[in-house]
Amino acid sequence: MPQYPSHKVQAALDAVRHELYEASSKFPPFNSAHEGAAVIKEEFDELWEAVKGKQFSKQDQYVEAVQVAAMAVRFMLDCGPGLYDTR
Repeated sequence: MPQYPSHKVQAALDAVRHELYEASSKFPPFNSAHEGAAVIKEEFDELWEAVKGKQFSKQDQYVEAVQVAAMAVRFMLDCGPGLYDTR
């Protein structure tokens, strides 16, 4: 099992948390799992383009990966089994 420095893990999680809060302040919760999955796919497609494209930097790829992760967390919160339901 790979070991990552805890400060790098924390920085990545902080970036995901920030993106989650940003998106949540701009857009309402997912209406369904279908909508949530579609948003995750759209974000993943953008990551894939950043990975394939020679004009994209590692920073561009990182930003897109953060967006994928944030939308996955949002899916868990909005469409999950209700463990985190605050509505």
